[in-house]
Amino acid sequence: MKKIEEPEKVIFICEGKKCGQFSKQLRKSFKTAVKEAGQKKQFLVGRMSCSDNSKCTPVICLHPANKWMGNVKPDDSGAIIKQYL
Repeated sequence: MKKIEEPEKVIFICEGKKCGQFSKQLRKSFKTAVKEAGQKKQFLVGRMSCSDNSKCTPVICLHPANKWMGNVKPDDSGAIIKQYL
């Protein structure tokens, strides 16, 4: 069995029916923001299936804080990373 390094924090991006149209661009913007912040080893940008929050599309969830955000735009990613640090 191979040990996988565990990130300190995870950003889950919803890929449900409505959020899915935004998820690729959001993932890219969050990965860029994480890299620019020099936090690549501390953060994982992952995917989640539908969060049942379609009224707030697109939705992300920050762990381990269990903080949920809706109507997130790619331009918000840098500020969210700084806040979450």
